[in-house]
Amino acid sequence: MKDQLQHRLEELKKEYETGQTRLRELESETAYIRETMLRISGAIQVIQEMLEQQKPQADAAGRAAEAEPTV
Repeated sequence: MKDQLQHRLEELKKEYETGQTRLRELESETAYIRETMLRISGAIQVIQEMLEQQKPQADAAGRAAEAEPTV
């Protein structure tokens, strides 16, 4: 009986270590994904701001083209 318990204890310790290793891997992956998403979010914001800045220029250019007489 003692040998069985000792064997089971060793199995559980190995499983626990495996679980800890996997958890660290997942936490590392989660951090990497969060950083990637943060960079993507920043890029989205920059592009949106650039598009907003160009919008008044495009609207003005469109109005100027409408005002030009056609020949």
